[in-house]
Amino acid sequence: MKVKEKGSGTTSGASRRSQAERSQATREALIGAARKLFAKRGYAEVGTEEIVRAAGLTRGALYHHFGGKRELLAAVYEQIERELAERIASGALDATDPLEAMRAGTEMFLDACLEPEVQRIVLLDAPAVLGWERWRAIAAEHGLGLIEATLQAAMEAGEIVEGPVKPLAHILMGAFDEAAMVVARAEDPVATRAEIAATLDVLLEGLRPRARKAGGRR
Repeated sequence: MKVKEKGSGTTSGASRRSQAERSQATREALIGAARKLFAKRGYAEVGTEEIVRAAGLTRGALYHHFGGKRELLAAVYEQIERELAERIASGALDATDPLEAMRAGTEMFLDACLEPEVQRIVLLDAPAVLGWERWRAIAAEHGLGLIEATLQAAMEAGEIVEGPVKPLAHILMGAFDEAAMVVARAEDPVATRAEIAATLDVLLEGLRPRARKAGGRR
């Protein structure tokens, strides 16, 4: 009897894992299909029927997992934000000091703002559909911690003036967000990206202690 119960429990556990895996696979299929369609034509021009058809699923699956197209956009946006944060964190590892790491991260972020997928989903559709507060909250969840950690490291290394980290991180993130919006909406995004990069570089350089500014960059 005990052996039978043990076997039954194992089967039940395997079944639960299988169900969780199927559920995750369904979510990923919907997010992947929506991401491609939103990037190509924009949120407003894509219907739920087209999304589920591209994912090989039913409309019921979409509403079961996301409740509708708006929440699916939120999931797509969050996925892109997470990938961007990972890309920037990885790309800044070769920097010679924390402030240079932030400068390198800024360059990578501005390059990403030129990508059609990022422009359309992250900078145009997501804030318009989700609202500024939720758009900002998702961005902060994935990017604010990275900014805070870099600032803390820069302060400890004496690269920038010491002060409260969190307020400065929020101010810089606000500057980066606004910079991204300007690039995404510019008639000439490439030229605007160069201008924005130069402006942000001046802003970051201004964080150095006066002695460092007088002597120039290391």
